[in-house]
Amino acid sequence: MKIKNHKATISEYYDIQLVQDELYAKSRNGQIFTNLMEVISSPENIKLAYRAIKKNGGSKTSGTDKKNIKFFAQMGEEDYIKYVQNLMNNYHPKKVRRVEIPKPDGRKRPLGIPCIEDRIVQQCILQVLEPVCEAKFCDTSYGFRPNRSAENAMANVNRLVQLSHCRFVVDFDIKGFFDNVNHRKLMRQLWTLGIRDTQLLQVIKQMLKAPIQMPNGSIVYPDKGTPQGGILSPLLANVVLNELDWWVTSQWTEMYKQMEKAPKTQLNKKGRRILSNEYKVLRKSKLKEMYIVRYADDFKIFCKTRSEAVKIKAAVTDWLSHRLKLQVSEEKTSITNLRKHYSEFLGFKFKLQTKGKKEVINAQMSDKAVTSAKLKLKEQIKAMQKPKNDTHLYQRVNAYNLAVIGIQNYYGIANNVCINLSNIQREISTVMVNRLNIKRLKENKVWKNCLDDKKIHTNKAIKKAGAFTNSYLAARYGKSKQVRWLMDMPLVPIGYCKSRNPMARKASINQYTPEGRAEIHKKPDMLLESIMHYIMRNPVVGRSVEYNDNRISLYMGQLGKCAVTGELLEIGQMHCHHKLPIHLGGTDEYSNLIFVTDTVHKLIHATNPDTISKYLTALSLNKKQLEKLNKLRKQAGLEEIAYAA
Repeated sequence: MKIKNHKATISEYYDIQLVQDELYAKSRNGQIFTNLMEVISSPENIKLAYRAIKKNGGSKTSGTDKKNIKFFAQMGEEDYIKYVQNLMNNYHPKKVRRVEIPKPDGRKRPLGIPCIEDRIVQQCILQVLEPVCEAKFCDTSYGFRPNRSAENAMANVNRLVQLSHCRFVVDFDIKGFFDNVNHRKLMRQLWTLGIRDTQLLQVIKQMLKAPIQMPNGSIVYPDKGTPQGGILSPLLANVVLNELDWWVTSQWTEMYKQMEKAPKTQLNKKGRRILSNEYKVLRKSKLKEMYIVRYADDFKIFCKTRSEAVKIKAAVTDWLSHRLKLQVSEEKTSITNLRKHYSEFLGFKFKLQTKGKKEVINAQMSDKAVTSAKLKLKEQIKAMQKPKNDTHLYQRVNAYNLAVIGIQNYYGIANNVCINLSNIQREISTVMVNRLNIKRLKENKVWKNCLDDKKIHTNKAIKKAGAFTNSYLAARYGKSKQVRWLMDMPLVPIGYCKSRNPMARKASINQYTPEGRAEIHKKPDMLLESIMHYIMRNPVVGRSVEYNDNRISLYMGQLGKCAVTGELLEIGQMHCHHKLPIHLGGTDEYSNLIFVTDTVHKLIHATNPDTISKYLTALSLNKKQLEKLNKLRKQAGLEEIAYAA
């Protein structure tokens, strides 16, 4: 059996989830781990690593050995597991391919692409190390951690500036953080976190010292730093700076626990500390009130007065130099008075403004973010100008719409983002009119467009604005007069967006506890939207535009669930099935399509008794689910499967 046709049963992956839960609980209790390699090299963990890598778009990118995920997809399951286990037993990473990604400002960001073998090993390690480290990480960091986002970080910024009245912020910038991480210090930090499996530590050390093949072909052997692009690098970066998080937190937030005469810590109904009571006591002391918000290597410290900010800047700069061997950029590290100037963070800029008798936060897109958004949308419009065929145009329109939605979703948490988006809309509309203009349409009969929502042109090459076939786009942009139509496909407007309040991370959400996962499952909207974006971005090659468009609406119509089993559909594990097959006269119409899991789809078409038995065992269908499946088999011209009670 090929891995590419393999879908492990839910219980196999649940076993790994149970292991991760156990690792998290033990780490929270301060337990030391000396045999983690046994878990890392287990067959279930290795199979899960393949599944995680395959879902990533970068799995098709090759390293220095010219191999990608297809190298493992052609192996049998047992051969794949033994191959990876042998890699771990005598691990020597291959050369990392260095590429340079251009930045909007003209500079280039170095990116390291490990070989697919090393990516699999790193993913195996990540799946085991992450729950151990998550139990020890500080709550003030948000970057590259499960169930945390830039939105959560900005929610904390809003709270500190607007509610806690922190008027000064120290903006820190570490010089080349990822290139200057001290390997010896990192290994000691892992040891301190309780990761004391010497074999695992040696594997990580080998990864850090993997030779780098530069764009010019030369080989560099690093003695410090973590390669950007490696699967394990973000976790290791958080391990390094976790010590900073706890040090800053210990200077104020956690100081209450160390005060001898302080009243006993009070808890609310949910068992969490009531910090407001503690802060009242702390403010009577001479301690400097400070709060850190960190996203990867980008962090800020908020405080009340300039004198405190000056002392904090000096103390943190000195601490980073002596403790973590990291240098701060004096040019980019500064103190900002938020009453007078903007401070930038994660693509946003924010300051305080007076509104009535109160001071409220004024958050917008940063100037760099506005410029980057304009360039991105202009490139998408340019790509639509000369399509190869209808399918190519459909892909380009989807890419443009996704770019617009992505910008609105990310920056929509800024309360004054509408100012930025309106300005972008005016410029983009001009570009759209110039590149997709009436004259060009008259010369090319492929185009059918309505660029003016007030005057509908009568030329045969122009068609009146069409109707939304995508229910998601219809709900979001259906009332906007700024929508433009290209071959009956909508081009959604960047300026049609309402700001929303950034949502703080719910404390009870936790990927490594049953109760925390239950909270995650209550809100599947983010998952649904991300997979819907994936479907729009990756149309099925060789299928009609109608089929690819209908599968988007169908996915949202089924709320991302399999029509037979009801389980959530995942990228790489779902199929849009024709109820009446094409060879029997079926069409790509919406009513003839249905989304099912990959395993259910195989069972619909299976004819071999052994194959049917195998997939029935894997799915464990109840009577009602089997009736749904048999209905689909009957439409496909196949015999029904008898229900075994």
